[in-house]
Amino acid sequence: MLMKRSLFIAAISTLAAGSALAQSSVTVYGRLNETVERQKDGSTSSTQVVNNASRIGFKGTEDLGGGLKAFFLIEHGFNADTGTTSGAFWGRESNVGLSHASLGTLRLGNMGPTAAYFATADYISFHNHDTGTSSDAFYLYPGDARNTIAYKTPTFAGLDAEFQLGLRETAAENTQTLAVNYVGGPLHLGAAYVNGPVTIDGVTYNDAQEIGLRAMVELGAFTVGSYWARNDGKIAGSDVERDTFRVSGMFTTGALELHANVGLASKIKVNGSSADGTDAKQFTLGANYNLSKRTKVYGFYTKVDNKANIAYYSSADGNDFQSFAVGIRHNF
Repeated sequence: MLMKRSLFIAAISTLAAGSALAQSSVTVYGRLNETVERQKDGSTSSTQVVNNASRIGFKGTEDLGGGLKAFFLIEHGFNADTGTTSGAFWGRESNVGLSHASLGTLRLGNMGPTAAYFATADYISFHNHDTGTSSDAFYLYPGDARNTIAYKTPTFAGLDAEFQLGLRETAAENTQTLAVNYVGGPLHLGAAYVNGPVTIDGVTYNDAQEIGLRAMVELGAFTVGSYWARNDGKIAGSDVERDTFRVSGMFTTGALELHANVGLASKIKVNGSSADGTDAKQFTLGANYNLSKRTKVYGFYTKVDNKANIAYYSSADGNDFQSFAVGIRHNF
């Protein structure tokens, strides 16, 4: 009798465990993305194997009933060219939250970049998804998305908004972010505001803001997008300001994508006066060939043209940076 009771309890436990597992799911995902590049920094040339933001992540959801879901996401960045860790182990993203179709989404934790980045610069990064040496050289990633409380509204008529509050624990100041996105057929619009620390030309400004606007339109085989952002920082009686602008285009035919983008960083203004030699421009030409939905081979040429007193992507003020690259990206 005791054996039958034990077998019955074991069977019920197994069924209960199966039921619990049926209500939740965990997905392992990731990306390995590497290029072989011939780079030139000023007068110095080198050949390198370059990691392009490779990562592995785990995400899961649980249906709590009544339209409410719990979820989590943890993502680790690593250097696929060397096998070493890239930054904090779960530094790319680590958060937990609740979502409801009618009430919106609440997240707690590390968001990676702020919602402002995804509403502006990242949104138009058609080529190589803003990674590696062909990524946007001029976006400044203001604020701190760690220790963050984030709320995203439901989507109403194509419009949604996200507010993030990054608490001042390991950062110099709290970070407040507001991002608004709109999708209406082929038209995509975005606007963003960040109040949080930013680093401009090697100097960190704790009293700083960013405002940004973005537009993208899909025209059959062509996709065109652009964004503009202004960063403003104050320190020791100085008011420092800088603008960046980028336009990107993509043409798709079958498995082939052709890409071009141009970015401009304005001169840095100090108390309203422009500092000579602090502007720069970047242009990139690229081609992707999608072997499948998960795997592509690609190549690009990118160049950052720095003026005499600025060093975006280069080792010294005035150095230009350029790279010819071929690569492979595989998502899983």
